[in-house]
Amino acid sequence: MAAVGDSITRGFDACVVLADCPEVSWSTGTDAEVRSLSLRLLGAPAVKQRSWNLAMTGARMSDLPGQMAQAAQYAPELVTVMVGANDACRDSPKQMTSVDDFRTSFEASMRQLRAGAPKAQVYVSSVPDLKRLWSTGRGNPLGRQIWKLGICASMLGDSQDMSERAQRRRDQVYERVVAYNKVLGEVCAKDLRCRYDGGAVFDYRFTGEQLSHWDWFHPSKNGQSRLAEIAYRNITAANPPA
Repeated sequence: MAAVGDSITRGFDACVVLADCPEVSWSTGTDAEVRSLSLRLLGAPAVKQRSWNLAMTGARMSDLPGQMAQAAQYAPELVTVMVGANDACRDSPKQMTSVDDFRTSFEASMRQLRAGAPKAQVYVSSVPDLKRLWSTGRGNPLGRQIWKLGICASMLGDSQDMSERAQRRRDQVYERVVAYNKVLGEVCAKDLRCRYDGGAVFDYRFTGEQLSHWDWFHPSKNGQSRLAEIAYRNITAANPPA
């Protein structure tokens, strides 16, 4: 099993501040408290020998083709994909990855995987709802101060500003994430061995308990565990999510 994607899959800020913590990754982690997808599917003895976390903190969709090519070299039976938040989390909405470029890179990613691993199953997670992230974290004084450092400024910048202009900016980011998720579902649907989560991660009503208390942005260990639950439920379901 191989995991590709961004900092969420690397467990960034889930264990210590400003550092990856792949052992608590929702996809390939070994932490018994999180109970990653790998642990649920393979069991503890096999995880270290049959799981590879190839995700990269800070990655965007344009980085995914390279990660997929790397994943194919391991001939995995399953590849998990979670990427897109960093494409929307920029200094301003104008810098967000265009929907067309997002689609082009994801299509290229699937071709790279299929060139080396034609029979691998693929699970694609939706991009989380960044507007809910803002709504959930803005009430926390520490979170507000940390966000001022520039974390996901397109959505989280000036978090207390409720002006029409600020609301319009946040709506732009929200709409772009919705568009990204539409692309993920459409491209995945063209591949017989690909299963999209149907928007399950985007729709999940997370609370502050699921957010890192270092940055109020990345998932905490609790959040990683919830992501693992969502993935396991959707992967093992008889039919793809609606």
